[in-house]
Amino acid sequence: MEEFVNFDELSQEQKIMVVMRKVLTTIVRETAPHPGHSSPFSEQTIEDIRLCLSLISARERELAEAQGIINHARPHYTDEIPTSQVVSWHDLKKNNE
Repeated sequence: MEEFVNFDELSQEQKIMVVMRKVLTTIVRETAPHPGHSSPFSEQTIEDIRLCLSLISARERELAEAQGIINHARPHYTDEIPTSQVVSWHDLKKNNE
């Protein structure tokens, strides 16, 4: 189960990391070119944005681990084969009767 932390409960540095990540990803999303058009950013700027997001993620992870919070969540593709299976309690009860 995923646990969400209230923004007001975060440290000042954690708040800065969250806002910086949101602002950078919003800028990238809002300036994304339409198919067939080139990016408004130079290759160096794109690489710098990637580096910034990577550093933000690394620092967020360090801050969470320092508080004893370990995040095991990992991104996955929608067509990825699930590694677990949901079992209905209702079905289990029927089979055991």
